[in-house]
Amino acid sequence: MSGHERGGAARIAGCTGAHSPFWFLSDLSPDLPSMSAILNPSLARLAPVVAALSAAALCHVALAADPEASGAAPLPASSTQAANETPDGPAYGPELQGFEYPHPVHDFAFVSQGQTLHMAYMDVQPAKPNGRTVVLLHGKNFCSATWDATIRELHAAGYRVIAPDQIGFCKSSKPVSYQFSFQQLARNTHALLAALGVHDATIVGHSTGGMLAVRYALMFPRETEQLVLVNPIGLEDWKAKGVPSISVDDWYARELKTNADGIRRYEQATYYAGQWRPAYEPWVQMLAGMYRGPGKAQVAWDSALLYDMIYTQPVIYELGQLPMPTLLLIGDKDTTAIGKDLAPPEVRAQLGHYPVLAKAAQRAMPHATLVEFADLGHAPQMQDPQAFHAALLKGLDALNASH
Repeated sequence: MSGHERGGAARIAGCTGAHSPFWFLSDLSPDLPSMSAILNPSLARLAPVVAALSAAALCHVALAADPEASGAAPLPASSTQAANETPDGPAYGPELQGFEYPHPVHDFAFVSQGQTLHMAYMDVQPAKPNGRTVVLLHGKNFCSATWDATIRELHAAGYRVIAPDQIGFCKSSKPVSYQFSFQQLARNTHALLAALGVHDATIVGHSTGGMLAVRYALMFPRETEQLVLVNPIGLEDWKAKGVPSISVDDWYARELKTNADGIRRYEQATYYAGQWRPAYEPWVQMLAGMYRGPGKAQVAWDSALLYDMIYTQPVIYELGQLPMPTLLLIGDKDTTAIGKDLAPPEVRAQLGHYPVLAKAAQRAMPHATLVEFADLGHAPQMQDPQAFHAALLKGLDALNASH
């Protein structure tokens, strides 16, 4: 099977089709002020979509019967489409076309909610396997590429490392119409692992990926040998604490204003506890580049849907149901809370206190170990890789010793 050509059609088990029924939106302007301007014209063009979905279903059957046709063919680390330079920086495609990943990118093609989608992932095999697999789940403003340093450390220690981009993020499909839920993303991830023959894994989740990791572990406890949560969000219920809700349309309007300066200011204050280094800049440009590119509206719309998912689907109430060993790796300077800027001052002051939230989470989990980094923020794996990876490897070794 040929690899997925970013910017072109996906070739799936000999079937040729678009990523989703909304492929025709790629020709529309990225600067439309409302998604209604995108959706309404498309209604008259649904006839070919129905045929495409029928063909997609047939392709899905072929994929299920042939693991080699599951989208696992390796792609080169560099994209087939170069980034376009603008006065403000690089402009990337809606699936991060033009942004290079540190390891070969593969695609897992599958049908979900009546759409043919593809899930990009890296699968890094160790030279001297220790028999264990680690799955790395990225956060909301991150991609699997931001796990690069962690992938290298785990690879050197003998772990097989699988790092996917979730649907709606980075190099994966960004459907216009999709019921985003942590359950759905967990099922997508589980389907990917099953296609790769992985039935037991340590699940590592950072930020929003931490919420997803908890949901995955709750849904598939027998296949989650260990859970690692790196500054997960969702350790508090923002809605219950008084953060006001906003509509998906309002999230979309906010996301359309995304730019590099805003990303940089937010990341410096929250991810890196006020510090800044040149090594962080590529991750700023990774995000900002998608908002400079031709798929800006598509990227912003999926981001709005994802923010609504995060706000409305807390996992905090189920932490006590996690049966597996759990490692909490927490940068104490983190102050992340979704919708914090929308809350009144008296509510805002009560949000995002990670030293308190982490200890409460540890008490709620039956088998949790807490490691705190007193001077680090939301992304300890990027701010102090040496300290973070020492703690991570020690925590993973603890499971080896218990076996």
